[in-house]
Amino acid sequence: MKNLDVPGLGRVSRVGLGTWQFGSREWGYGDDYADGAASAIVTRALELGVTLFDTAEAYAFGRSERILSEALGDRRDEVVVATKIFPVAPFPPVVVGRAHGSAKRLRLARMPLYQVHQPNPLVPDTVIMRGMRRLLDEGRIGAVGVSNYSLERWQAADAALGQPVVSNQVQFSLATPGPLEDLVPFAERENRIVIAYSPLAQGLLGGRYDADHRPGGVRAMNPLFGTENLRRAEPLLRVLREVADAHDAKPAQVALAWLLGLPQVVVIPGASSVEQLEFNAAAADLELRDDEQSALTDAARAFDPVSAGRTLVDNVRERLGRR
Repeated sequence: MKNLDVPGLGRVSRVGLGTWQFGSREWGYGDDYADGAASAIVTRALELGVTLFDTAEAYAFGRSERILSEALGDRRDEVVVATKIFPVAPFPPVVVGRAHGSAKRLRLARMPLYQVHQPNPLVPDTVIMRGMRRLLDEGRIGAVGVSNYSLERWQAADAALGQPVVSNQVQFSLATPGPLEDLVPFAERENRIVIAYSPLAQGLLGGRYDADHRPGGVRAMNPLFGTENLRRAEPLLRVLREVADAHDAKPAQVALAWLLGLPQVVVIPGASSVEQLEFNAAAADLELRDDEQSALTDAARAFDPVSAGRTLVDNVRERLGRR
């Protein structure tokens, strides 16, 4: 497994494991998944050299943290466990208290990476980071990260903390390439990391779906899976399939490899099974040629999805037309 050395965190695997699905009913995996498959997935991840495990207090109301801790067992102190505070009233005493709750669920005296889950539109980082600074000074966390922050707000958090905010976890994939323009250059320049969540765009980049074959469940609400957006995604998916064929790989692995071909980017795909985990981890060994990396970047930038509102209108019209 390829790694990055990150200040305050040490060795971070380029492919991590996202654990939103641990205990979360919206993914449809059920209690059996949490009690059985989750443990097997984490065990295999450790065997493959995965060191980054991402969770949050908001995932199944803390259950994801508990499941992850149980699955890691005695090795929970050997890896980079990253969790997040959901910033409702994130005043310093609240930040400290909520960190204590996560640490208790994770059974960690020191949490390696503690992240702000969303930018709070009313409470500035000059307030939020006072709580984070206290946690750092007391040795209760190893480093501070943010999530879903713009570059401007990431830099503001830096200034408020008084030391580097080492990571920014954002939605980032070939279907959502915005971080290419500013966050990735900043991370490369300042020796930070961009943590890409939803790196496969909830399965869009697996190449299985098109306008005539759309997913159900929680993904059905994702505007990317609207009929018009699936049509618009076809040129991108075509390039993805061509590169995959050239490497005897799958489109989803190429989509991950494209992200890993960028400086200071790590990915945290979820996994519903050990086999899917192994599939994702194998992307770290897939080396794309410069021209392939560029072709995928150009295709990603050319993808222009319609807005969520227009997607909803199109879906309603489509359903009415079928009656």
